[in-house]
Amino acid sequence: MGYAHEYAAAIMHRGRVPMDPADYVPNWQDGPRKGKFYPGADSFPLPDAPYPSDATLDRGLCPEGAPGDGEFDLTTLSGMLRDSYGLTGRRLGVQANTDLSALPFYPLANWSRGSASGGGLYPVGVHWVSGPSGPVPPGVHYYSTRHHAMQRLLTGDVSGQVRAALGEGAPGPATDQYLVLSIKYWQNSFKYNSFSFHAVSMDLGACVQTWRMWAAARGLAVEPALWFDEERLAALLGADPREEGIFAVVPLKWAGYKQGSDGEVAASAPVSVRRKDVERSRTVLTFDALLRMQEATSAGATGRPAPGALAPAAAHPVDPAAAEVELPPARPLETDVRTALRDRRSSFGRFEGQQPVTRPQLAACLGAAVAGSRLGGDTGEVPLAKLYAFVSHVEGLEPGSYAYDPERRSLRRVKEGRPGEFLQKNYFLANYNLEQAGAVLVPTVRTTAVLDAVGDRGYRLVNATIGAVAQSVYTAASAVDLGCGVALGFDNISYIEELGLEGTGEAPLLIMMIGNERPAPADFRYEIA
Repeated sequence: MGYAHEYAAAIMHRGRVPMDPADYVPNWQDGPRKGKFYPGADSFPLPDAPYPSDATLDRGLCPEGAPGDGEFDLTTLSGMLRDSYGLTGRRLGVQANTDLSALPFYPLANWSRGSASGGGLYPVGVHWVSGPSGPVPPGVHYYSTRHHAMQRLLTGDVSGQVRAALGEGAPGPATDQYLVLSIKYWQNSFKYNSFSFHAVSMDLGACVQTWRMWAAARGLAVEPALWFDEERLAALLGADPREEGIFAVVPLKWAGYKQGSDGEVAASAPVSVRRKDVERSRTVLTFDALLRMQEATSAGATGRPAPGALAPAAAHPVDPAAAEVELPPARPLETDVRTALRDRRSSFGRFEGQQPVTRPQLAACLGAAVAGSRLGGDTGEVPLAKLYAFVSHVEGLEPGSYAYDPERRSLRRVKEGRPGEFLQKNYFLANYNLEQAGAVLVPTVRTTAVLDAVGDRGYRLVNATIGAVAQSVYTAASAVDLGCGVALGFDNISYIEELGLEGTGEAPLLIMMIGNERPAPADFRYEIA
């Protein structure tokens, strides 16, 4: 039993037993940048990328047939990056979050992006390793989100190094074009300290799921690898493993690639990015739990799970004896993925329970959550997440708690009665009134079973799955004209007790609120893309 079991238990109990350091206060004046800074690096802007109106979210979440026949090029790569992690607008709406007073000041501005992020910190770094089939000289590039540009960090074909790091049986097509996703921990830990590993691994899932939806709607495929030689890729990027983890690699099927035309870099001649990211913070702190989780989850990075390895950790089945409540067909998600992503935002206290959510809207969000719970790639197709719904204001549904049955697309009653008092009592912050939400959706994963099945690195998979579920619900809510908010600040153990999960091993890891918002809120439009 590795350290990830201990960390998972601490996360579940942190509402009752604070994690060290319990008295930590962020130094906001000395915080890091939301992205890396490579002074002097050459860069080139990425092209504009039109998005077809028929690339709907329905296609992105439920593609017909086998997606992935299409090929990426520089334009589609640019569009996917812009719509996921690029800056698309400025947040200035009046809402109930604690950072509201800071938003009008430009140095503290909050910029909108297609992907969600815990605390709006966006710690995922996207690196493009391009081989000879690419449109630019081969090398390693860093995606600068603020400029929507690629910064060249290394010149030369090192795509063979990435291919070797992935090893045999890696997901995705034969290619010499890869996206390598890293997480610089200080970008998140300066605010969340020991809790940050839990948050950043969800950020990874949100980013990858945005890509999967975006690509599938256009007939492209994104299949992430979470198991690979992390030490080798960290050396290639010039990353200190104590400060930055390499969390995923995404091979891209690329237009013009011919197998065998790319060069190989000999293992005896390692190549590494020499440019160093310049940190803004004068003081950078480390946290023991974070260091130990990076060490534990990177130790078995090359041991890709065998087919079926995750089967013992599959989502707990619904109780067939529980009273079934039928749902109508889901409201179609006819909005194109780009529009849904750019309209996505956190509601932050804007919910208004007087206008109930319709059952087709609820069914659409539940279906999106299930579709987003399978990351694919080397994680297989075993469903890990189970979904619960606390219903307060849904048209034609009695208030209470329910389990979602994905096979029958219906609800199974868990407990009757209005859940508002329970929800608000066990929420730590003041930026939402959970009783005013139409429903609160709660994904669970049998975390301990996943760790037992595939080792400590499975913790990254657990949280990436939850992040992908959250991103799918956020985007679906946008497409069906609902507000949405996601939060981690709640008493996890109380949810286990309320839902009767003590014997199932299910861990409630996140809450997702959906509902209608108050009409005509004070806002300021500032689209930049």
